[in-house]
Amino acid sequence: MNTIGGPEVLVPTDFPLPVPAIGEALVKVSAAGVNPIDAKTRAGRGAAGLIREYPAILGVDFCGTIVRPAFDTHPFQPGDAVYGMVSVPRLSGSYAEYLTVPVVAIARAPRTVTEAQAAAVPCAALTAWGCIVTVGQVERGQRVLVHAAAGGVGHFTVQLAKRAGAHVVATASERNVDWLRELGADEVIDYRTTRFEEETGDLDLVVDLVGNVHDDTGTRSLRAMRPGGLLINVPTGSWPEFRADAAAAGMRATDIKALSDTASLTAIAELIDAGELVVHVDREFPLDEAADAHRLLEEGHTRGKIVLRVAD
Repeated sequence: MNTIGGPEVLVPTDFPLPVPAIGEALVKVSAAGVNPIDAKTRAGRGAAGLIREYPAILGVDFCGTIVRPAFDTHPFQPGDAVYGMVSVPRLSGSYAEYLTVPVVAIARAPRTVTEAQAAAVPCAALTAWGCIVTVGQVERGQRVLVHAAAGGVGHFTVQLAKRAGAHVVATASERNVDWLRELGADEVIDYRTTRFEEETGDLDLVVDLVGNVHDDTGTRSLRAMRPGGLLINVPTGSWPEFRADAAAAGMRATDIKALSDTASLTAIAELIDAGELVVHVDREFPLDEAADAHRLLEEGHTRGKIVLRVAD
């Protein structure tokens, strides 16, 4: 992108081949995931304050092949298919033919899905992993509510919560009700027609992927939680007072950010290859149509993820 602004600032631009630093690999990108943080940064929010100069390259998710390893005998060698996340804007992003990435932030790509599907995984699945496994520590029999359950993070969260043995309640639009049940949701509430806090309760964990930017979804979630329950608010800036509001209601609350590491990515890839975690790509765009991909993302009705095809 050549400046902050609307999707129209995403234009094809020539950059020199990036040079990896110590501990980094050079990767030829096959596909790149499109995430809300990309759109926020492009618009001047998100990580925009860290961009040192323009033009800049967006994108955190990728799947690709190693071109230059971190060192001669590193386990990731030229030609190996890998996936992961790159730290943008500290490093150039994944909306590019090549990128450099720390090898501690990548893993071997899942073998049983396409490159586009693999590129859709890292940021969303790692966020879901944090919510359910690392921070939420969900146990069998607990009750978990997932807002925006049909989106990128949401559809992974539903599956991981169900795999942990939870009773999973999901909010989504009517068109996604049957699909979310197929993914494992025990209850699916149409947020457009039903007040979820009147239909469910005694929740141990709320994975809040909305906040208060729509119909005070975050605040209303507190009414459906058991005393001492945990609320995890994910979208940056979506509910600035969530910690204080939760504490006043007798709940615990935290935010969370996706952290890319080889061990977690490997565990997620193993679940995908075992058929225990489904990856859904709503739409693929060629790289030079990144602006259209952002327009679709910002409409807010994506099922699963949007992906950019970088190489055929």
